[in-house]
Amino acid sequence: MASLELQTSSETAEEAGHGRRSSNGKDEIRESRKIRKRRAKYVPKFGCFRSEHDEGLEMEADCTGEPSNPTHLVITVNGLIGSAQNWKFAAKQLLKKYPKDVIVHCSKANYSMSTFDGVDVMGNRLAEEVLLVIKRYPDVQKISFIGHSLGGLVARYAIARLYERDATGELSQENGDKKNDRSGDSYLQEKLKGKIAGLEPMNFITSATPHLGSRGHKQVPVFCGFYTLEKAASHTSWLFGRSGKHLFLTDCDNGKPPLLLQMAGDCEDLKFMSALQSFRRRVAYANARFDHIVGWSTSSIRHRNELPKRQHFTRNEKYPHIVNEEVTKISSPQQEVPLKVKGNGCKSIDMEEEMIRGLMKVSWERIDVNFKRSTQRFLAHNTIQVKNYCINSDGKDVILHMVDNFLL
Repeated sequence: MASLELQTSSETAEEAGHGRRSSNGKDEIRESRKIRKRRAKYVPKFGCFRSEHDEGLEMEADCTGEPSNPTHLVITVNGLIGSAQNWKFAAKQLLKKYPKDVIVHCSKANYSMSTFDGVDVMGNRLAEEVLLVIKRYPDVQKISFIGHSLGGLVARYAIARLYERDATGELSQENGDKKNDRSGDSYLQEKLKGKIAGLEPMNFITSATPHLGSRGHKQVPVFCGFYTLEKAASHTSWLFGRSGKHLFLTDCDNGKPPLLLQMAGDCEDLKFMSALQSFRRRVAYANARFDHIVGWSTSSIRHRNELPKRQHFTRNEKYPHIVNEEVTKISSPQQEVPLKVKGNGCKSIDMEEEMIRGLMKVSWERIDVNFKRSTQRFLAHNTIQVKNYCINSDGKDVILHMVDNFLL
């Protein structure tokens, strides 16, 4: 029986978010909690800013009288100040289309104010949560990820943590660590080769995700391209915690390059691009217009001069808001300088160019979306996800496009 599952207990969420970490990791989480509590004093307790525990939800597709043993696990990841509920509509559509094949798990490891903790901390929580889910469903064989906005970056970090890892093993060891009995077990290494937590990686889908960060010119459309506002936003990125620093590429700690730049390649301990390359499909849905939070070029991983001309947009009768589809070519391999050498501060290199070059070493399906004729166009950032059906229902065709092209 296919099922849509969201964790319902705060204990489970706590275990998923904070289990099996090193002492340094625990100190980091403790400190982030203190900062979050102080910040919460100045944040209005309205709507999505509420920091109470997210209410869970469980749903099942009725397959009475028919054998059903779903083997494909789909993990959905919410964005900044979001929750597991944001993917409710999309999860229902996946179950409706593939009731016997998929299990959809809407992650709740990161929600509300905890999404300010940083891409790395959130990615670790998500990886832990995925391992717990896999243990509850030992028959699953395949895995896919769907992330909205910041959730796409969190998913990219998490898959690096899960890359070629045994789902039954501890996550505390880094990818490059060859200690203990695992180093001598060539059979296990071969079995896990190219896998995500021991499962076959299938679809990696992002929706309005700032893959190149939010620092570049016109990457945050609400600033209208004014350099003064963009510069001011970079200086105040701390308002969104470590996540803000990661998004605006101001996290140059100890001479290391910003995290998003590191994630455009393989590091010694985390194989970000190898993990991404292991998926059969990589898809980037991007708003061509009216997304005031995430720009078109950063969400579609393009240079601005590569963006399609609007007069070349085509209208699809079945998916009226899908205006352009293309598959990227893998860029030719070039000799790379290790990131440790390049990362001498935040201004020594063109970081946007480096991220595009790194991410284009794998193929992507780019899906451009335009809500021009929609009354909900000014809510495009959430409409593309159908975050709330009452006010974002016009994005339904985008979700159906995603479901119809989903690789089982």
